[in-house]
Amino acid sequence: MRGGVVQSTHGRRAGRACLGEERVMRVSVFGLGYVGCVSAACLASMGHEVIGVDVNQVKVDLVNDGKAPVVEERIGGLIAEVVRTGALRATGDVREAIMDSEVSLVCVGTPSEPNGSLCTTYLERVTEQIGVALAEGAEQGGRHTVVFRSTMLPGTCLNLLVPILEKNVGGTAGVDIGVAVNPEFLREGTSVRDFFDPPKTVIGELDPASGDAVTALYDGLPGEVFRVPVPTAEAIKYADNAFHGLKIGFANELGAVCQALGVDSHQVMDVFLADRKLNISPAYLRPGFAFGGSCLPKDLRSLVHAARRADVSVPILAHVLPSNSDHLQRAVELVERTGKRRVGLFGLSFKPGTDDLRESPLVELAERLFGKGYDLKIHDANVSLSRLLGANREYIETRLPHLAQLLADSVDEVLEHAEVCLVGTRDPAVLSALPHGDGPVIVDLIRLPDAEARRAEPGYMGLAW
Repeated sequence: MRGGVVQSTHGRRAGRACLGEERVMRVSVFGLGYVGCVSAACLASMGHEVIGVDVNQVKVDLVNDGKAPVVEERIGGLIAEVVRTGALRATGDVREAIMDSEVSLVCVGTPSEPNGSLCTTYLERVTEQIGVALAEGAEQGGRHTVVFRSTMLPGTCLNLLVPILEKNVGGTAGVDIGVAVNPEFLREGTSVRDFFDPPKTVIGELDPASGDAVTALYDGLPGEVFRVPVPTAEAIKYADNAFHGLKIGFANELGAVCQALGVDSHQVMDVFLADRKLNISPAYLRPGFAFGGSCLPKDLRSLVHAARRADVSVPILAHVLPSNSDHLQRAVELVERTGKRRVGLFGLSFKPGTDDLRESPLVELAERLFGKGYDLKIHDANVSLSRLLGANREYIETRLPHLAQLLADSVDEVLEHAEVCLVGTRDPAVLSALPHGDGPVIVDLIRLPDAEARRAEPGYMGLAW
């Protein structure tokens, strides 16, 4: 892993792997639920030597009898075949599994606690057992790689599991033992199919050798491979599932509103889904600053109002604008955290290259800062008070009547004034003038092109990291 940058690999051979001359790996899989059972059977069918491990003796016996402990498409025949050929067996003995493998996949459950927090009890217990077993077999030599496939929040592996592993092994993770996080993207009902045709393979590697071991497991499968820092891999699974839930909730809420208004929601969504430029695309899916403008806020308000008039509850849609406002408030809080009073703001219009100030989040930000008594200077090369006309001028006179005294003619004028600079534009003249190191605190609202380098500087604060 170089500098925490995502490394992606394209062009893996399509279809199931036939290892042949490829290296056969000895793999132990801890937890024989849906994820563990499918992972074990599929890896065995690829030619690896796999041993499944579970505390439930019934599951162990079922696997050794060539039967699946879960109901899932294709899994029954697959397990029967790989057990018959000797590629897969199961045990309840952790030490036996560790001694007979070089890579361990941890696939135990991480259920919710009653308060919604993540239960890591099973993860901790298995990690401790693996560490003890590795310590007992240290004389055998060879580096073992522990791969966490269970879903867990960012920081769980490095802050909780790695210390448990190191304590029990008596060694250093990334040196004496390999550690990686390899989230699964298997859908129940089609998990075998998904294993052999994954949307992506994500490997959070503690060190390159750990990542190499996981990469070798899946050699021959199609799709793109992303080798990323461990916390990034942990977060990706949550990003996926949260977005999937959001999509379903959005579609259902919109469907309910359409039904109440006498509109065929499936016709609406057919056209919606046909838009691959803005709707089903990467558009709008990069963290940044709040949205605004003359369309999005207005139309969201109208849709939510129509739903309420029709007695249709739309909690997702109703909370989009409050969520947007909360994100804007985070920028205010970053300024407050500096303890400084002279503030510069680069950018004012709601979209670069325009002078449209209507419902611009930068105008709202300026209004909040000015209202809190900050000494504010603003520069936007596209905004001149003398050129503002009609609704645009009326809006700014209502929201920020002191704009004339806040506007600065140049980038340098803002930099000379400010102890804190908020950057909400990608204007090349602004970006090239921003200082490094000594100078004003930089509050990055857009993720600057050199954000990675600036993150190491004490005077840089990013809203869009």
